[in-house]
Amino acid sequence: MMTRAEAIDLYQSNDLIGIGMAADAVRRKLHPHGVVSYIIDRNINYTNVCTEYCSFCAFYRPVGHAEGYVHPKEVIFQKIQETLDLGGTGILMQGGLHPDLKIEWYEDLLRSIKQRFPRIWNHCFSAPEIMNIAKVSDLTVRDTIARLRDAGLDSIPGGGAEILDNEVRHRISRLKSTVDDWILVHRTAHQLGLRTTATMMFGTGETIEQRMNHFDIVRQIQEETGGFTAFIPWSFQRENTSLGRFVKEEATAVEYLKMLALSRLYLENILNIQSSWVTPGLKTCQIGLRFGGNDVGSIMIEENVVSAAGTHNRATEEELRRLIRDAGFVPKQRDTLYRTYFLN
Repeated sequence: MMTRAEAIDLYQSNDLIGIGMAADAVRRKLHPHGVVSYIIDRNINYTNVCTEYCSFCAFYRPVGHAEGYVHPKEVIFQKIQETLDLGGTGILMQGGLHPDLKIEWYEDLLRSIKQRFPRIWNHCFSAPEIMNIAKVSDLTVRDTIARLRDAGLDSIPGGGAEILDNEVRHRISRLKSTVDDWILVHRTAHQLGLRTTATMMFGTGETIEQRMNHFDIVRQIQEETGGFTAFIPWSFQRENTSLGRFVKEEATAVEYLKMLALSRLYLENILNIQSSWVTPGLKTCQIGLRFGGNDVGSIMIEENVVSAAGTHNRATEEELRRLIRDAGFVPKQRDTLYRTYFLN
């Protein structure tokens, strides 16, 4: 495996094409059939009420705010039905850290979803949300995840990771869960039989060494558990955020492609690396398929968090399929666990 020093040297190199070719070689080794996958699912933000006030977030509303909401089950059911009608296979449900929603609320919601939509895959609740549920419910993290799993939780997204370095976290989200909290949730989920994804939001003023701290943690957990299905890096969007006043320049397309390639090269023990289009845009996403990416994520029927920070890229299924074909690959729809064998 690539060493930390080698990764830093590569990142600091000006040989962008060489970095891309090296990452592409790893992708070809792990995905030799030239397939690039995508998913049809929906982001459902069940509440925007949050107590953490992260400086990079333009989505949350504080407790008691006039624009704060908690969606009733009927609204969530309608969104799921629309997803299924569009050929969707899952939902990615996340929200703010609400101080009054205890585990019984989440169990009731998950059971209700599974009862009404038995085929839908529930990819829900980031590590900070699970830590919050455990705290307000006076439960251990293990008991919280086990109860959510038994109620209908199928897998856990990697959100809330940002940069897994406590110095960075203290600067950009000092009230939110620590590095150890994120690690605890994902390790515990893997031990309880749930697969998860790992994510990274970079471009908040952190150093390459701090980004490498993030990579090292993810690689180590994967060595121990094998529980990550994919790694998904994206760049911070500064518009409408308080952190944006201090981070004057967003990550460039070149920086995104370097980080994507490094992800593929450094995290060789994670099978799937997602080339994102939501923040970098469709053209950069397409180039990313030659920088190590083998997946382009979701058509995103609905997305509220990143769009609140000023990014409004959109894509239909046919646009993503054309993007994949034009890059020289075979497009295949997948499910949340990156299985494509039973789909078109």
